[in-house]
Amino acid sequence: MMQQLNIAFIGGGNMAEALIAGLRGAGHEGGRITVSDPQEVRCDYLADQYGVACVQQNSLAASSADVLIMAVKPQQMQGALKEISGHLKAGATVISIAAGVSTASLKRWSNEHANIVRVMPNTPALLGAGMSVLFSDADELHKQRTEYVLNACGECLRVDKEQMMHAVTAVSGSGPAYLFLMAEVMQATGEKLGLSNEVAAKLAAQTVFGAGKMLSESGRSAKDLRTQVTSPGGTTQAALDVMYEVGLPAAVRQGIEAASKRSQELS
Repeated sequence: MMQQLNIAFIGGGNMAEALIAGLRGAGHEGGRITVSDPQEVRCDYLADQYGVACVQQNSLAASSADVLIMAVKPQQMQGALKEISGHLKAGATVISIAAGVSTASLKRWSNEHANIVRVMPNTPALLGAGMSVLFSDADELHKQRTEYVLNACGECLRVDKEQMMHAVTAVSGSGPAYLFLMAEVMQATGEKLGLSNEVAAKLAAQTVFGAGKMLSESGRSAKDLRTQVTSPGGTTQAALDVMYEVGLPAAVRQGIEAASKRSQELS
């Protein structure tokens, strides 16, 4: 039973906290969750907030974990995995949420027999609205364990080719920043047109939220929804005409392709 799993986190940052909050909200016992973080203040906060066990030794957290989540920065991953490689529990699932770090590297730094699952989450997981994608060549059990953790703070999909993780990173991993930029521009332009800061900020934020909710829940494609709200000769059509003219769709496409390319370079 998934709720009986002992789950440990190496690193107690924001993404780890999002997963912990989701797991606790889903009913996973705090006593079955351990966090290792070098900052005592951070450990105390997580223990007080979520009722989890906190330690400052990575090996101690890893030794009893059925599921071990490596929530450290990409440049820290090699050292962290080498530190705990000799302490992994037999049959443990090792989940990496570090962008751009390949499965081959993760195995090399731990051991070749480790059950590695590579995950690309995104920041809306902090609000229980994350979109995570996993790749693994490990057995089905380890994929299911990973989905149990990720579904606690949003939605999860699988890809069957690791190469696809670069595209995933570019679309959903980095994607929130693209929408934040759009909202930023919408707010600034609203202010330029005479709206107060508070009104423009609220209009931009709620519009992005509402449009995303429509796209997620309506069952209709983004293209169909765009067409639905664009009356010929109207205000929306005037705006979109200019956006096409200045190359907004091409800029977004090229930006996403650049993110994918950078992910490949990092790996």
